Amino acid sequence: MLAFLSLATLVVLIAVIFYLSWCNSPRQKGKRGEARVHDIILKLPDEYYVLDDVVLQTNHGTTQIDHIVISKYGVFAIETKNYRGDIYGNDYRQEWKQLIVTEVTYPKKWWKTYTYVTKNHFYNPVKQAIGHVCRIKENLKEWPYLKVTPIVVFTGGAVLRNVKSQHHVIYDCELLPTIQSYRTSYLTDEDVEMVINRLSQKNVRAYVNDKTHVSNVNSVRYDTNKKSSSGICPKCGGQLKLRHGKYGSFYGCSNYPTCKFIVQS
Repeated sequence: MLAFLSLATLVVLIAVIFYLSWCNSPRQKGKRGEARVHDIILKLPDEYYVLDDVVLQTNHGTTQIDHIVISKYGVFAIETKNYRGDIYGNDYRQEWKQLIVTEVTYPKKWWKTYTYVTKNHFYNPVKQAIGHVCRIKENLKEWPYLKVTPIVVFTGGAVLRNVKSQHHVIYDCELLPTIQSYRTSYLTDEDVEMVINRLSQKNVRAYVNDKTHVSNVNSVRYDTNKKSSSGICPKCGGQLKLRHGKYGSFYGCSNYPTCKFIVQS
């Protein structure tokens, strides 16, 4: 009987460990962040329309957009990051840094506190959001003057410690005021409906699963990194030249301003 109970307890413990591991996986954390942002943007007035988890075709595969908000005041492409810790980055770096500081006190040495620092890197979310804007505009060419605004929103207790960007990189509590600060009309009510229908029709999420999308993204990044390391612009084939800006040195395309591709040196 005791052996049976011990085995049952072991099975439960294993199940709990697997469940906690699943809950804390990057994918599930991302889903919770997206759900949080979805609940926030649903509080917008009725003149705003929301599309979640939109996957659009590109020349190299697919791109996934967490949320698209559509209104007569423009279209907003929202990239959600459910992170904790201190965040560092700018528009030009290929990757941003996440710094997590954890203080731990052990029972046997209760008088002493140990500090653990974890550093992680993730792809520049501003570049992601700008890429989403480009894909949206490609599908809405009938409205060449339509304003499409990229927004990167952080949930989950992240602290934007040293983030410098010309675009909106904000906390979730700032999302509604940011969207509603745009008051210039670009679309009629009929246009808004047409834009919603167009993006809904172009959404291929029903045919593309997460595994296929991630494979497409990794393939594009590999090709981009390979060309960049060879001094070739992955966008137009121009030469990458060393330049200097207020955020440090970077490599920019020789065909600037026609091509604005850059990569951090």
